[in-house]
Parts: sequence; C-alpha cells; structure tokens
Amino acid sequence: MALAFDEYGRPFIVLKEQEQKTRLRGIKAQKANISAEKVIARVLRTSLGPKGMDKMLQSPDGNVTITNDGATILEHMDVDNQITKLMVELSRSQDYEIGDGTTGVVVMAGALLEQAERLLERGIHPIRIAEGYEMASRIAVEHLEHIAQKFDFGPTNIELLVQTCMTTLSSKIVNRCKRPLAEISVKAVLSVADLERKDVNLDLIKVEGKVGGKLEDTELVYGITVDKDMSHPQMPKKIEDAKIAILTCPFEPPKLKTKHKVDIDTVEKFQTLRQQEQKDFDNMVQKCNDVGATLVICQWGFDDEANHLLMPRNLPAVRWVGGVELDLIATATGGRIVPRFQELTPEKLGRAGLVREKSFGTTKDKMLYIEHCANSRAVTIFIRGGNKMMIEETKRSIHDALCVARNLIRNNSIVYGGGSAEISCSIAVEAAADKYPGIDMQSWHLLML
Repeated sequence: MALAFDEYGRPFIVLKEQEQKTRLRGIKAQKANISAEKVIARVLRTSLGPKGMDKMLQSPDGNVTITNDGATILEHMDVDNQITKLMVELSRSQDYEIGDGTTGVVVMAGALLEQAERLLERGIHPIRIAEGYEMASRIAVEHLEHIAQKFDFGPTNIELLVQTCMTTLSSKIVNRCKRPLAEISVKAVLSVADLERKDVNLDLIKVEGKVGGKLEDTELVYGITVDKDMSHPQMPKKIEDAKIAILTCPFEPPKLKTKHKVDIDTVEKFQTLRQQEQKDFDNMVQKCNDVGATLVICQWGFDDEANHLLMPRNLPAVRWVGGVELDLIATATGGRIVPRFQELTPEKLGRAGLVREKSFGTTKDKMLYIEHCANSRAVTIFIRGGNKMMIEETKRSIHDALCVARNLIRNNSIVYGGGSAEISCSIAVEAAADKYPGIDMQSWHLLML
C-alpha cells in the first residue's frame, strides 16, 4: 500500500494487492453466501427452544442486552454481508407480521440453505432447487391446514389461549412465571379485541415497567398508568368519579410572542403586571371549575406560583405528560384533547372511576393510575423486576405472548409443537416427492434421504 497525490493535491491510496483479488462467480459465490448465512444460523441455533441459552450483547457505547429473542439478537449484530442482512430482514418481518418465531425462521432458512449446498455440489441448477422448495412449501402448508385443530374460546373460556401463550413463554427467561404472565396477556388482548370482526388493536395495550419488586408483582391495569405524580405534594392522592380535562396548552398566563420588551421602572407597575398574570391564571382555573373538571392533565408545565394557586382552589393537576400518553388517556376516558382554554366544554371531559397515585418501594417513585375508564378497551401491563435488563426482556416476552393471542383470535387453528408438526410435514413432502416427475421434487427427495 502506498500514498500518492493527484494533480489537484488530493491524496489517495494505491493498493498493491488489488490485482491479486478476484470477483467470486458461479458456484463459489453461491457457497460463500451460504456459508455466511450458516454462521448466523449457527449463532441463533443455541437460543432455540425451551433449553435455549440467552445471549449477552454489548453495544458500542457499552450497553448490555441479555436476550434469546432472535429479532433482538440480529438487530444488535453488526453484519456486513448482504445475505446476512437479508436474514436480519427476514427475522424483522417475522416479528412485525407474526410476533413470535423470529429465531426459528432464521434457523430454518439456514438449514434449507445448508441442504441446498449439497444439491449444488451434485450439479443441480439453483433455479431448479428454488422451484423444488416452492413446491415443497405448498405441500407442507396444505398438510399443516389438514392436521390443524380448531378450538373455541370466549371471554369466560380462555384456558386454551392461556396454554398456547404459556408455550411461547416456556423458552423465555420468564418461564418460571409463565402461567400468570400468559393469563395477563390473554386478558389484555381480549379486553381490546373485537371478537365479531376477529380484529385486535395492540396499540391500545400499553406495556410499562419500573425497576423494583419481583416478577410476580406484574399486574394488568384496566386503564392507563402514567409515570408522573401530582404537581403539588398536598394534592389529593385519590380521586373517585374523576372528570379529566386533557390540555395541550400551557396552564399559565400567556407569554408575549413578539420581540418587544416591557420596561418596568416602578414597584407599582410590577405589582400591576403580577396582578394581571394572577387574574389570567384565576380565569383559567375558574374555567376548569365551571365545566366541572376535577383533574387537569397538561402536556406542558406551569411554574411554582401557578402550582401554588391550584392548591387552594381544589383542582389537582398533572404536568409534563407526553403526547402518546395523552392520546391513550383520551382514548381510555372518552375525552377530547383541548388545544385552547376557550374550547374547553363539559362534553370534552374524560371520565374515569378512579384516579390514584401509587408509591413504590423506598425510592419514593410514584405513578398515576387511571382506572375504570369510560372506554375500558385501553389497558396497561405494568411489569416489575429486579433490574432494567430483566424488565426489557420481560417486555419482549410479553410482546410475543400478545402477538400469539392476537393471531389465535384471528385464526383459532393450532398444531402440536415439540417438532411433531415439522416431522409430519417432512413425511408428507417425502411421500409427495415420489408422485411428482422432474428434477424439482427429486432434489427435495434427495434431501429427505
């Protein structure tokens, strides 16, 4: 390697070994791609199944993630080969569409490519191998539909749904609590499901976690939890039959939006300005009281003086609530988000049977529970755990269980696990290979041998 300069003085590097490098073509390129994918499949193979081991992943900035979720492992891997990037996309699409089985699809793809390499060495063209795989896939899907069993379920009959979700959680780090977590997942999905249309909106299920307690303390809240507390420590911690005003406007006197400035040179002018600000704030509080609001949830903050004025007027308030949480609160309580005080009316108030503030442990962490809402289709799964990594892995496990329950509501067909469905499909494909002439199914028949 040598450093040289062009006519404009820009440096460039001359690689003396460049002429020794050759482009891979034909069977060598195919084998190189297959070997790259086999490495990915070999990494994930040890994480598959109930006896699978977790992987400890360290990001470039030092964050550590412990998981056996295939999509998460591949997301954290730094891959350069284009074929391995396709495997990452395969696992990601499986996660988006199905929610579970992200490890299995990559391991299955690796096994298929490993067997395809044997066929390539026999001189079979890649297109013929791909066509044989397509035919075998259709036969396997038809056989799965033939051996699948349907089961009935309902709001009171959830045992089979719970057992299926327990199968999903058996291979996770939370398998010691798989029964209560499976029940929580099924109840959460049934709470937001439309059984007539067989549709489930998982956006209505909020999964929150807080460090502390133990995994058994995980609970299902029929409402919304907000990681905030009352703006004043002396405000009531429990409000029954709450009427909630949801505001996206600042709960404070209006600020000038011009570049002009006001010079105050006497105490009387300052007192006049302060009285005017207090009057404006009093009008805002009175507006909330007039429409019947008993709790104000504001996206923006308000200063300490405004917070002090809220206390004697018996108007509890919560500030700095995020936009996503505001949308969920509005959906759950049946309220409307109000952008200006002038638009606040009694019809736009949300309603909840109980709003309470809950403290956790000795760290004085507090959260707001909004329960028994007018629209009970929004629920929250509140996870507890000993550390942050445990909570994050539990969130991923709960996500898989939620997706399995959703898929069962859409299509209530099941096949038995433990590899029995795969072996049954293998026998069916092997039997069909003798009925199809041509090299396509014969190549698949060679793999079965």
